[in-house]
Amino acid sequence: MRWHWMLGLMCFGCASLTRDLHDEGMEQGEAPTAETVYLVPLDEALLTMRHIFEEQRYDVFTREGHHELYTSAHEPGMNRPGNRTFERYFVKGAQVGPRQSIIRVFRLRYREQDTNIEQKPKWLNERVQEEEKYLARKTFERFTFEGVPDMEGFTMVRGIRDLKLEGRLLSKLEMVPSLELVGGKTSAPVRSVTVDGWDEDAQRGDVRCGEPLQGVEPLLVAGQSLLVADPLGTRELPEAATRMLCDATEKKLSVALALSLPSEDQPALDEYLASAGTNSDLERLLVVSSFWRRVYQDGRSSGALLRLIEQARRLRARGNAVTVLAFDSNTASGNAREEEMAKNLIAYRKANPDVWLLALAGDVHVRTKPVSWNKDFEPLGSRLTKAVPSSPVKALEVGFTRGSQFSCRFNVWEQVECNVYALSPSADVRQEPGTPRKVALFSAPSDKGFHGRIYVGALNASPPVIQRAVASAPRPAVPQEEGAPPARTP
Repeated sequence: MRWHWMLGLMCFGCASLTRDLHDEGMEQGEAPTAETVYLVPLDEALLTMRHIFEEQRYDVFTREGHHELYTSAHEPGMNRPGNRTFERYFVKGAQVGPRQSIIRVFRLRYREQDTNIEQKPKWLNERVQEEEKYLARKTFERFTFEGVPDMEGFTMVRGIRDLKLEGRLLSKLEMVPSLELVGGKTSAPVRSVTVDGWDEDAQRGDVRCGEPLQGVEPLLVAGQSLLVADPLGTRELPEAATRMLCDATEKKLSVALALSLPSEDQPALDEYLASAGTNSDLERLLVVSSFWRRVYQDGRSSGALLRLIEQARRLRARGNAVTVLAFDSNTASGNAREEEMAKNLIAYRKANPDVWLLALAGDVHVRTKPVSWNKDFEPLGSRLTKAVPSSPVKALEVGFTRGSQFSCRFNVWEQVECNVYALSPSADVRQEPGTPRKVALFSAPSDKGFHGRIYVGALNASPPVIQRAVASAPRPAVPQEEGAPPARTP
């Protein structure tokens, strides 16, 4: 069966070579106090950094036998002979683990004046000292640059950490839209599925509502449709959803939890909700539904999502009116998928106008306004708003602190990989560490059609319930540029 991919679009700007590298990245605010550890293999992080340089039309060279890159040199501005300055980038990588890496990017300066003037005048020494003090505030660790190639007639006088360029690498590696794999192959049938402690937990039957969620009260009204942009593959969104289900049932509302699961799985979900939630009931759900047994699983089949379904079952077992609705497609992609997803939600909403509806889906799906990059693509949130004007629809984007998620992405070699990745927020949705979970409503809908933001704190990855070891395709070697200067042993 052919696979279809649903992914968002993200743009990254490119700096021009005509820009003065001396100025780029100097005003970056307070320097960090700890290294960023990327949850990708070192070779992938280095190749991504290489691509960033190549987008800016630099030649990039590899130092053989080392995890280091350096670029061709550039002369910022126009300088007089005898007082010329050149700059180049130097990248030093470090492997912390099989899928953990650190990338440090430095800007090296070569100044002709420092080479030619052996005895510098006092005013020049004072100027250099002042500049050194300023640059010291822009980096948080000193490094030696042994082995970096020299430039004929020039001496390297300074190397500083380029945090702005490291920020671009961070966006390439950690601000990446997740792939939602629709269709695809299914693994062999599962004959025995066990989840540690599931039977004992089910016998207690406690509903784990979690910590309070501030600001959600105005949204807990009959007939409300609440769409939440789920980053997928994390523990925090299902936990926040559980809290909202608990709060809604306490108000004696009839509740529907809509999840991005294939609509053909609805009978299996209904059967599980009516069961006692034992391990055998769980096993039957996972066997009957092929969705949980896909070879390549994205964040929609996470363990945290299964726990959310179980909490809904327990609320229902206590006598609350709780339904779990599967509204996704198993075959369609693109706009056809949005149409099918919306069709399922619209049909349920029209048949149940007084139910409080909570739907979790990807960021693009829940927007209540058309997207900017495709005039023919209409998100399900926009379709739902138009189709049921009598029912209030609110869409929430997610604010969070840097953490991790289980997701499927295209790696730098354009291969699909499903694994635990780090996830960083953009500036507008970044949550201050240590602040509580809360819902903050906007005074007016945003350009993307969001009515507010739900803050959930630091994200933690939630892998699939059933995992299959899939051999990765061999990765191409990072090429050594022809004509690169010979490496020097430090």
